[in-house]
Amino acid sequence: MPDLKQKTVLVTGGTTGIGRATAIELASAGARIFTFGRHKPELDDALNDIRAYDPDARGMIADAAKPKDVDAVMNAFDKAHDQLDVLIANAGISGDALADAEEDDWRYVLETNVAGYLAFAHAAAERMRERKSGHIVLIGSISADSRGKDSSLYVATKAAIQGFAESFAKELAESNVRVSLVEPGLVGTDMQGPPGPQRPKIRKHEMLKAEDIAEVVHFMLARPERVNMQSVRVVPRLQD
Repeated sequence: MPDLKQKTVLVTGGTTGIGRATAIELASAGARIFTFGRHKPELDDALNDIRAYDPDARGMIADAAKPKDVDAVMNAFDKAHDQLDVLIANAGISGDALADAEEDDWRYVLETNVAGYLAFAHAAAERMRERKSGHIVLIGSISADSRGKDSSLYVATKAAIQGFAESFAKELAESNVRVSLVEPGLVGTDMQGPPGPQRPKIRKHEMLKAEDIAEVVHFMLARPERVNMQSVRVVPRLQD
């Protein structure tokens, strides 16, 4: 099985929630982590935990919705590491009903959740195809299929990533680059509000922990190269 020790991993939005948990999980397996987020306090806090396993972990302030920030992240990553082994595309924000959203707001959600994902996937593919090796993991959502009321904007972005993931996996397969999609159900993260109300739901198995998703990502990355876990749904046992 592939060994994650010394593998270089870029985690987008790795300062909170699933991204943070994944960065810590992979660092604990020996991976070398580079991440970013929009806010310095969360970045500093995340790096403090990641560096318990990867003392050389690096991070920066950046916004996945901004092309210049995408370029800045990739330039900084290239200066820090000779190659990119793994991309975890995770940086995303919530979106509610499109009919109630201001144009600037819904366009920002699209730029973050769709354009940001594609921008980093494109940058990763450029680097991975050249070496004929690499793994891109996209963090999606079961919202792509459940399509709940009053979340049309978020559903649109996750449905886009779901379709993109399958097509992109076929596009890169001959280059020995794997593309995988993880679609979580309800997860206790900042996106779901304050942690207090989340704890009873987690105890009652109505909500997952971010660490549950991180462990699935680790498992996917550790499969032999002949295996691509192309799409995995991970849901709480008692989610409606």
